[in-house]
Amino acid sequence: MGERGAGKRRGLKGAAAAAVVLAGLWLARRPLPPPHQDLVDASPPADSYANTTDTTLGRAVAEGRPQDADPGLSGIYTLADGRDAFVARAMLVDTAERTIDVQYYIWHDDTAGRLLLQGLRRAADRGVRIRLLLDDNNTAGLDPILRGLDAHATIEVRLFNPFMHRRARPVDFVTDFGRTNRRMHNKSFTVDHQATIVGGRNMGDEYFDAGQGTMFADLDVLAVGPVVEEVSEDFERYWTSASTYPAASILRPGPSEDVGTEPSTDPDTQTYLHALSHSTLWQHLQSGRLAFTWAPTRVVSDDPAKGLGRAAKKNLVVTPLGAELDQARQSALIVSPYFVPTRQGVRTLVGLVRRGAHVSVLTNALSATDVAAVHAGYIPYREALLRGGVELYEMKRDATVVEPPGGGHLLGSGGRLSSGGSSLHAKTFAVDGRVLFVGSFNMDPRSARLNTEMGVLIDSPELAGELAIAKAESAGTLSYHVTLGADGLVWTSEEDGQTVRYTSDPHTHWIQRAGVRVLSWLPIDGLL
Repeated sequence: MGERGAGKRRGLKGAAAAAVVLAGLWLARRPLPPPHQDLVDASPPADSYANTTDTTLGRAVAEGRPQDADPGLSGIYTLADGRDAFVARAMLVDTAERTIDVQYYIWHDDTAGRLLLQGLRRAADRGVRIRLLLDDNNTAGLDPILRGLDAHATIEVRLFNPFMHRRARPVDFVTDFGRTNRRMHNKSFTVDHQATIVGGRNMGDEYFDAGQGTMFADLDVLAVGPVVEEVSEDFERYWTSASTYPAASILRPGPSEDVGTEPSTDPDTQTYLHALSHSTLWQHLQSGRLAFTWAPTRVVSDDPAKGLGRAAKKNLVVTPLGAELDQARQSALIVSPYFVPTRQGVRTLVGLVRRGAHVSVLTNALSATDVAAVHAGYIPYREALLRGGVELYEMKRDATVVEPPGGGHLLGSGGRLSSGGSSLHAKTFAVDGRVLFVGSFNMDPRSARLNTEMGVLIDSPELAGELAIAKAESAGTLSYHVTLGADGLVWTSEEDGQTVRYTSDPHTHWIQRAGVRVLSWLPIDGLL
């Protein structure tokens, strides 16, 4: 038989083998259990916890509200320092008396993640009702811990878009990609229906300035007042959504791990606990000098039906956020670690410039990003944005905190440069120096179309102005200013008191640049 015949035979054998593999995957698929609404829900009715004004936190919020403050205003305290962000959560947990509702995309079992789990366990032992809602995409290896928590009398764990193959999750991606590719990216931490933390941070060392790995420059807000009830209502929507399942119906029988209630005595944990006692927020709490900015604030959130691809566009967070940006007349400052504007986004931003608005974007440099594929989705649009008058800045890997005058931190990892470097993770924007968004939404197709997202819109010239100051102070020193030169892009930076210019992505290897360039040619925007 000639080469063509042999090739045909090999092709038939290969096709047969592929068919066997696909058939095996199909037979191995495990369907989800019935919708959780059909299961016994042991959670007490949510309204039995509604009146919490008589709690310690409720009284503190009432006493802290200025007498002349409009009752419709919410109190906002920004949390950009990683250790401050941890202290805020730990303080709320230790103060809790009735309820703690937490909703996250990632929860790591590391120093910071374990300390917060231990805090939740202590609160549960006091009789506080704990509801833990996690996206299941990043829970690999956590099943024993989740079983242990869920077994506690006052803790209930639920999983969003769960994987039925606990050890072979890629099987679920192959057999149920349309569902498992949609994730819950929301982040909220609400205590006693009196205070909440919303923003960009997940639960892990890299978000709270612990350890020596890459640190994320991120942003949350601690909020009190009417917006807390909006966050609570939004949590309830997700807790009871068709994509959310009780952990007990998903986790297979196996050993449980008790996270305990006392911090580990290992050196890393003790060093971190000591460092927390010197955080700015801890010092403010000790002296009673925690100052909130009071402003109209509202929650924007995706319909949880987005997790099944069933949400109407009017019920997606991209709709109100797009409307806010479209109103820009003077300025639009966008901070997004994963920035893939698409052609439509380029037209929108360039259109704002043509109307007279100053538009600038801060995202990660290639050397700082933790997802090279997303950077590949961004680079094809740089020249079009620059030619249209949009200013581009890319955060350096060695960036640290920017502290605006008068206090408050809106960009940075905490002022301590880790040996692992820094990566921008904050998702925020300001329009006309008046409206500030803080939340989980990235300016990319995944946030717009696939993942569920949430955040808050704050009508505050003071806070919006702080973001503008922080961005201005980062330009050149903590970020590269990207411009168009005669022969292509130019990155300008201030280093050791000197102005330095690069004609390729700074501090990267040609192999790294070639890799993202090849990725940028692929039609993967819709997945980024």
